[in-house]
Amino acid sequence: MEKQKKNALYKSFGYAFEGIFAGIKKERNMKIHCLAMVLVLIAGAIFQLSPMKWCLCFVLFGLVMALELVNTSIEAVVDMVTEEQRPLAKLAKDTAAGAVLIAAIMAAVVGFIIFIPELMEFFTH
Repeated sequence: MEKQKKNALYKSFGYAFEGIFAGIKKERNMKIHCLAMVLVLIAGAIFQLSPMKWCLCFVLFGLVMALELVNTSIEAVVDMVTEEQRPLAKLAKDTAAGAVLIAAIMAAVVGFIIFIPELMEFFTH
C-alpha cells in the first residue's frame, strides 16, 4: 500500500485560512461574531483593558469563532450526506448550534463582567 504524501505545512495553513474566510464570507452568524469582536476590540482600546482582560477576550473570540466554524462544517457534512429529515441529522445540527450558543452566551456574560465596571467608572468620573 502506498503512503499518501502529506501536504507542505504552508499548504495546510492555506487550506485553514480558506476555511476561515469561507466561513466569514458565507455564514451570517460568523459575520455577527466578527462584528462583535470588532466592537469589543474598540471598547477594549477605549477603556484600556488590562492584559488579563484582553486575554479573556481573545480566548472567548477564538472559542466562539472556532465553534461557529465547527458548526458550519457539521451542517455541511450532514447536508452532503442526506437531504431527508432524519432525527440523527437534526440532532447533529442542533447540538452543534447549541455549542455555539452556549459559548456565545458565556462570552457575553464575561463581556458584561468586564465592561460594566468600566462603563460605570467612565460615567461616574
